[in-house]
Formats: sequence, structure tokens, C-alpha cells
Amino acid sequence: MPTQNATARPPLTVADRLRCDPAPKAHVGVIVSVTGTHALIMLGHEASQGNRSSRPHIGAIISVDAGPSVVLGLISAMSVPAPSLDDDIPDTRIVEIELIGEFTKSTASSPARFRRGVSTFPTLGDEVHIATHEELAALFSITGESSIKVGVVKQDSTIPATVSVDALFSRHCAVLGTTGAGKSCVVTLLLRAVLKNYENAHIVILDPYNEYRNCFGDRAAIFDPTSLMLPYWLLTFQELAEVLYPGRSGYEEEIDILADLIPAAKRLNLSQTASGVRLLAERRSGDLSAVTVDTPTPYRISEVLSLIGKALGGLDGTRNIGPYKRLRHRLHAISQDARYSFMFGGLTVQDTMSDILGQLFRIPVDGQPISIIELGGLPSEVVQVVVSVVSRLAFEFGVWGQGAAPIALVCEDAHRYAPAREGEGFAPTRHALIKIAKEGRKAGVSLWVVSQRPTELDPTVLSQCNTIFAMRLANQADQDALRATAPDASSSLLSCLPSLGLGEAVAIGEGVPLPTRIQFDTLPREAMPRSLTANFTSGWSMEIEDERFIERIVEQWRAQRLIPPEI
Repeated sequence: MPTQNATARPPLTVADRLRCDPAPKAHVGVIVSVTGTHALIMLGHEASQGNRSSRPHIGAIISVDAGPSVVLGLISAMSVPAPSLDDDIPDTRIVEIELIGEFTKSTASSPARFRRGVSTFPTLGDEVHIATHEELAALFSITGESSIKVGVVKQDSTIPATVSVDALFSRHCAVLGTTGAGKSCVVTLLLRAVLKNYENAHIVILDPYNEYRNCFGDRAAIFDPTSLMLPYWLLTFQELAEVLYPGRSGYEEEIDILADLIPAAKRLNLSQTASGVRLLAERRSGDLSAVTVDTPTPYRISEVLSLIGKALGGLDGTRNIGPYKRLRHRLHAISQDARYSFMFGGLTVQDTMSDILGQLFRIPVDGQPISIIELGGLPSEVVQVVVSVVSRLAFEFGVWGQGAAPIALVCEDAHRYAPAREGEGFAPTRHALIKIAKEGRKAGVSLWVVSQRPTELDPTVLSQCNTIFAMRLANQADQDALRATAPDASSSLLSCLPSLGLGEAVAIGEGVPLPTRIQFDTLPREAMPRSLTANFTSGWSMEIEDERFIERIVEQWRAQRLIPPEI
């Protein structure tokens, strides 16, 4: 029995796990063919006739002693090329494996370690064995403080599935799967696991279906249409034009007029405020021409309307006054629309950019490392603009802050905001997400994309996600799009995407030790994302007796605000 003075043992290293392997290896067969990425094994009679649980199966990992290293392979196919009609003649059984990596053998100067890729290939006649539990445990373990447990490995449910936090965020991540596969649960599980170790994270979730509100308890700051503040002066000119004239077709004259008026309104406001005078003093010795249409400085809509009025008074009879009047009417109407109060609702205009950035990106964290921006309930024509603004602000904050406070942006339904086809969606939103995907690592901005349609997601964004959790995908085109971005060593695993169960995923990329099929842990009931799937049998089994049922729906409809149902 251990004494009271016994100290806790340090975790086993790869070398320790391999040295303490007491179990004999089960012989499978011999190598009969080798290529650069694959090998063929002829099964021995014992492996063919043994216990069903011990036979080779799709997804199992085998090992081959290749001299200075132990090569590991993933079983991707099995066949009997020429079945024998004579019961006395055994069939030739062939197993195809993908070569995924190798264990270097320990020496006096260097311990054993796993590395991807193969430096010493098997030769014909080499014996093949089923990987032992210790080999699998060493293979799937990620040691260090930056690893988190998210589930178990399907090959052996006693082995935890771990991911590297640094690789998960620094190289971007994608969670893909058909509707109902459990993508939101996986995102919640991953983020909750991260927050256990890193309470001072800065994470922003773009939530189009308002389903994450209860997933993180009091550790999340919720921004709904009543609490979100993104003042119009923070928008670029393209973003503002999209808000005023969705689609923008047929309003070219009004937009050209607005492009001239906004810089004038900004310069007027800057010259009247102490902070504006200080800003101008820092920029080209107070040169007002340094202020452009996209400079994020406050200005008043009333000043733009006043400038329109002055312009109308100075126009002669030869000029068309129609565009000025239509622009004035549109600005006045949208500034009075309650649905746009999060942009135009302020009674006064102040330079609150620092406060807005601090609230959105949780700086200081103050016990709430996650911002959840609920897009459901916002006017549909402005959702794209909100995603564009938040994505652009995150990237520019990372650039000018030189990555001192890394930010993670989780984008649900990413194919809506970064579509594969040029010209679809809102171009600035697409460009903002692509820019984060391509350059965010250097600025300390991580992008997580969640989508059920990889074919509709911009391929540049998907290709930059170096860790992918692929859940059930039944559509062949979506599977092909995923294979195009995945390494060859995971192609056989991806073939099982249509048959994955709920909460299962094929994990590939730099965040995991090697491509593997994992079963995610189960979330607590109170942390489950709110499902929006209607239950028809339940809804049709009882009469609706609430007399105000339709009235409450009409109230939400008119107010353009979703109220979560009572639980």
C-alpha cells in the first residue's frame, strides 16, 4: 500500500507507455504491396478465423515493425479478391491500409515519439500486428497544459480524445455536419472545455438562431436587439449604403450624394468636440482632409440632413432635386425605425468606440469571456452588415493591438456570410471573413466556421481551417468538398461520414494527433443549445388554449424581436 509520503506520479510519456506494454501483439498478416501512401496486407489464417472482436475492421490501427521505427496504418478497405469454391482451400483475404505515421524507437540518447508521415517504409514480408492499447494511448495523447479532453476515441473507448487549444485557435477550425448532427452541441462542448482552463478568453459567437443563450451560464454576455449597440458611424460606407439601400440597385445617385456628405458631417463634428480637435491635431497637423468617408469617427444624422437641406436650397432649376429628397426621406425613416435602434437609436452622438470594443471583445473579461451576438430578431436586411462590422472590427482590433488580446470569432451558418459563389451575399462580409481566414493568425484573430453545406462555403475559408470536425454528411457533393481540403491519410475515415451517429465526428488536422473518429462527451442538460426543430407530434397532440397565443406572436412580429419560449 502507498505510504502517506508517496508523491503523485507524473503522467506517462510516449516512451513510458510503449516500454510498459505487457500484452503480446496480435499477428494479423504480412505486407504484400507498398506504395507511397498505402500498403496491402495478406491476412493470416488465424486473423481470419479468430474471435470477431479481434479481427481487423475498418478504422482499426495496425503496426508494422520497419526497423528503426514502428509504422502505423489505418485500415481503409478489406476484400477477398478471388473467393474459393473449395472449402478445403482457404480464401486469400486482403486488407488495405493508409500509412499515417510512425513511432521512432527509443535509444539511449532519444526517447520514443510519434510523428506524422513515414520516413522508413515497410518492406514485403514484414509482419503486421493490431496496435495495442498502450500504442493507441500513446498515439492519441496530447500532453501539456494546452490540451483539453473532448470525448473518447472510437477505436478504444477507454482512451480519451484530446485536442490542442493552441492549434485549434491559431490555425482556425471548422465544424461541419448536416442539420441535426449536433454541431452546436460540439461548439458548446469545445468552448466549455477551453473555458475550464482559460477563464480570460475573448470569444465572440455570431448566433443566427439565438440558441446559445443558456449554454455558458453567467460566463456569457448576451447582446440581443435591445442591448446590442453598433452605431452607424462605426460602419464603413459600403456597410452603411447596404443598410440604407439593400442590394443598392437603382440608387446610385443617392449613394453618390451620401458619399460627399458624410465626410463633411464628420469634419463638422470633429471640429466641434474636444476629442475631435485632439484627433485632428494628431493627423497631419489638423488637416481636415485626412477624414474620409470610412474614418470611424462620430457624426450626426441630423448634420447630414442639414447638409442636404443646404444643398437643396443652393440648387438651381437645372439640377434634379429628386435624389436629395429621396435620400433625406430614407435617412429620416430609418433613423426613426425601432428595428434599427441598435444603430440609429442614440439620442446623443458620442465617441464610444473604446467602450463598444471592450464590451464586444470582453476586455476586461469581468467573469464573462464570451460574447453572444443574437442575430435572430434583427432585420433580415441588416444581419449581413452586422456580421461584416463585427468581423472587420475583430480583425482591425487584432492588427492595431498586435495580437496582445487574441480574439476567437465563432460564425454559425458561415456559408450564408462567406458563400462560395462570387457575387452572392454581401461582399464586405465575405471579404472580412476571408481576410481573417488568410491573415488572422498573424493578428491574433481565430475563426471558427460552422456549416451544414461545405459546398456553399467559400473554399478559401474552408482550406484555411487546419482543424476540422466533420460530423454526419449525407450529401455527396459536401463530402467531396471536404475531401478536397483533407489530407490523404484521412480519406478512408471520411468515407464513413454518412453513417456517423449523433455526437460522433471525424477529427482531422493540426488540433488532433492524427485523423480519428471520436465520440464527443455529453453536455449537461442545462448547457444544451436551444433546438429550433419543431416537434410536430407533440404540437398536434393538444389544443392551444392560450387566448393570447396569436397576439403574442403578432407582437413579436411587429416588434421584430424574438422572445425565448418559457421552459
